Amino acid sequence: MVGSTLPLKATVNCDMGEGFSLYTIGDDEGLMKHIHLANIACGFHASDFSIMNKTVLLAKQNGVAVGAHPSLPDLQGFGRREMAIEPEELKSCFIYQVGALSGFLKLHGLPLNHIKPHGAVYGQSSRSIPLSRALVEVAEVFRSEENNDIAFVGIAGSAHQSAAEEAGVRFIPEWFADLDYSAEGKLLITKKHDPVPLEVVRDRVMRLLNEKKVTTVAGTYLPLGENVSEVSICCHSDTPGAVEIAQLVKKLVDESNRSAGLA
Repeated sequence: MVGSTLPLKATVNCDMGEGFSLYTIGDDEGLMKHIHLANIACGFHASDFSIMNKTVLLAKQNGVAVGAHPSLPDLQGFGRREMAIEPEELKSCFIYQVGALSGFLKLHGLPLNHIKPHGAVYGQSSRSIPLSRALVEVAEVFRSEENNDIAFVGIAGSAHQSAAEEAGVRFIPEWFADLDYSAEGKLLITKKHDPVPLEVVRDRVMRLLNEKKVTTVAGTYLPLGENVSEVSICCHSDTPGAVEIAQLVKKLVDESNRSAGLA
């Protein structure tokens, strides 16, 4: 990772619509008031047709931009278990899911803003150019004359960024307020999220916004990435205290954007 002197414009995003049938995960209504981007589950790790419809409508009511949050086909493991899969197969898997969400976006008159892989495949693809290329191609599939700027959300300095830049797809680097990073800067994806004290979240976010540094479990700090001028900060809906975390992060982000003249 290499540092940058460019000002950092930030947004807050959240993975949403991750319930299923009568089961609910996360307070989507509470969270939607404190984010800029909603990554909506597309049915393969969570969600169903009723929840997708309800979550898209909720985003519209709150003025939140909507992205697709497709995953490996793993309802039982919530998409947080890796799977051996070829690039073309993964591309088809994602087209299937993004297509489902796109129907509800059309129903409610909203554009598809971005695509963000979920869980295990997020990590897998960040380490694989062929897998990342397959996922970036999905964004190209859903481009149209009316919506030709669908972004890809991923890890700065990884295969995500390389594949997106190679294809000319807008890339949004992401950083996680409620997950840990290894001493080497690797995102530590867990099946179940532990509570994170608000003081810890505040310190992590302020260091990111002011210094563009990622806090690691070793107590060290690594640069966010090379020539990065934008970041979207993720707050997971299934982290304990998610609404309070998102509320704090959005407050810090909005203040930072205003002070940098980026609001």
